[in-house]
Amino acid sequence: MLQKIVIVGASSGIGRALAMELAGPGRTLGLVARRGAELDAVAAEVRRKGGHAEVEVCDAANVAAAEAAWHALRERLGGIDAIVYAAGVMHHVDADEFSTAKDQEMIAVNVIGAMAWLNCAARDFQQAGRGVICGIGSVAGDRGRRPSPAYGASKAALHTYLESLRNRLWLHGVRVVTVKPGPVDTPMTQGRGAMPLMVAATVAARRIAAALEGGPEVVYVAWQWRYIMLILKHIPSVIFRRFSK
Repeated sequence: MLQKIVIVGASSGIGRALAMELAGPGRTLGLVARRGAELDAVAAEVRRKGGHAEVEVCDAANVAAAEAAWHALRERLGGIDAIVYAAGVMHHVDADEFSTAKDQEMIAVNVIGAMAWLNCAARDFQQAGRGVICGIGSVAGDRGRRPSPAYGASKAALHTYLESLRNRLWLHGVRVVTVKPGPVDTPMTQGRGAMPLMVAATVAARRIAAALEGGPEVVYVAWQWRYIMLILKHIPSVIFRRFSK
C-alpha cells in the first residue's frame, strides 16, 4: 500500500473525494490547494478517519511556488510515494465567446501547474527508482469539441505530457497514470445541465485510488468512455463537426 501521497487540488471536487477515500490508519496525505480554510477542513476529516494529514496552501497556478512547496511536503511527510494532480479549471464559454483571459487561466492551472508539480515528482522518483505519478485528465481531451476549446486542449496537452513522462520513467521503476473521467458530479460541473454517464465524486475517487496501486496506466473512470472515445476518435472531422457538442 502506498503510504505517503500528495494530492494537489485537495480542497474540493475529485481531489477532496480522493483524500476521503485514501484516508485511514497508516497513511499520510499531503494536501495542497489555494483555499486554506477548506483545506484545513479536509485535513480534519482525514485525521478523524485515522490518517495523518499535512497541509500546504499553494495556488496551482503559482508555478514559482511549486518546487518549494513540494520540498516542504517531502520533508514533513518523510518522503513521498505518489502524487495526484487533481487541480483543474473549466470555465463556462458561450458558443460565440473567445476569451483569452479564460483560456489563459485554464492552461495555467490544467497544464503549466501540472508540469510544475509533476516535474518535481519526476526528478525525485527517478532518483529513488520508485513512485507513482497520476494526473487527472478528461475525455474532453480525446477529441476537439465545440464547448470550451481551451479546456479540451489543456487536457489533451496533459495527456501527452503524462505519456511522455511514462515513456521516460518506466525504466526507472516509476508508474505514470493518466485518469480520464467523464462527467463527475462536482462543483465544476454544477449548473451545466444533464451530462451523459455522470458519476459521483466518490466513485471517481475509488477508481483513482485503485489505479494508484496498480493496473492500467490509462484509466477511464466509467468503462463505457473507453469505447465511446475509441469510436469518436475515428470519426472523420468533416462528419464529427456536424454533431459535436
